Amino acid sequence: MADCLVLASFSTTLLAVVCALAPSAGARAAEGMVFPGKGWQEASPESQSVDSAKLNSAVTYLKENSGRDGVNELVIVRNGCMIRKGSNIDKMHGVWSLTKSFTSTVLGLLIDDGKASLDTLAKDHLPGMAEHYRTVALRHFTTMTSGYRAKGDEPRGGYAHGPSKTPFTPSSTALFTPPGSKYAYWDSAMNQFANVLTRIAGEPIEELFARRIADPIGMDRAKWDWGDFGEVDGIVVNGGSGNSNNHIFISARELARFGHLFLNRGKWKGRQLISASWVDAATSVQVPASTPVGHEYSVGRPGAYGYNWWANGIKADGTRKWPGAPAGTYAASGYNNNDMFVIPEWRMVIVRLGLDGKDGNIPDATYGAFLGKVGQAIMGGET
Repeated sequence: MADCLVLASFSTTLLAVVCALAPSAGARAAEGMVFPGKGWQEASPESQSVDSAKLNSAVTYLKENSGRDGVNELVIVRNGCMIRKGSNIDKMHGVWSLTKSFTSTVLGLLIDDGKASLDTLAKDHLPGMAEHYRTVALRHFTTMTSGYRAKGDEPRGGYAHGPSKTPFTPSSTALFTPPGSKYAYWDSAMNQFANVLTRIAGEPIEELFARRIADPIGMDRAKWDWGDFGEVDGIVVNGGSGNSNNHIFISARELARFGHLFLNRGKWKGRQLISASWVDAATSVQVPASTPVGHEYSVGRPGAYGYNWWANGIKADGTRKWPGAPAGTYAASGYNNNDMFVIPEWRMVIVRLGLDGKDGNIPDATYGAFLGKVGQAIMGGET
């Protein structure tokens, strides 16, 4: 037992040393990264070449421009070291549309396995799609260009972008045709997307994600869960969209692991869990700014959407989604100000979760200003 304690103490000390040395060694990309074991290694901002006072200023700005949850569920990780944390980063709750980035990650795994491609047709796995949506492919679902509408998609109060409680029953009237011609951010389409992925996988996508991603990167199963619609044609279908309370439930601490995996282009401690090519493609702009918007209630605009990740692309008005952030920044985002930013240029992951959407959504301009202030805190001219 004493030997085990000595070994554990040595491992913790060694990880702290690695965290301290990473930036000074001039590391880039994965070369300077450390990875959490059971817990994250915490380090001072200065040990990661970040000015504490300027970082505090950035965090204060975000707090003052957020709702009631402020920065309580804020996590900032650089080089794999946690340099800032809020007071409530272990609080577990739903993250709404941030779920979509988990869903598309399952697509990436199935493509890696040779079980699907972006051009796989939904009708080949869901015969009910054949009559009205025969040319809808997986690439259309993951870029919000499918035009799929479900029965029951009529607006419910202020919720109008695909609120159907029967998302697996196709409507005879599409949002637009042909697929790929327009962009419409639509929740029932994402739930049908998850249904297709479930058929291809032959198991609930939560089980696939847990086995291939969550468990290998050490996500605590007690601190994350994936809501579902129950059994559909014999298999449990997890929510692909994040609506109807069938979203990912997770804490900020655990979500940061998912971001750190993507920061390292799908590799964790030397093991490639999902292909780097998928990570690169998923987090890059896949919907050009010139793409027409296909429905008045669609969320967001073309020019900044990848494969269910938001990218810091240039919109039709010529501005970036998050002014002040590096061009390579991307994010998984959901209602109630649940957001996770990955900034490869800074080797950084920033998670801000909350339940304060009723206080107002944090706009892109605010996040852009916050990220710009974080950039000013990085020492050594890396901004």
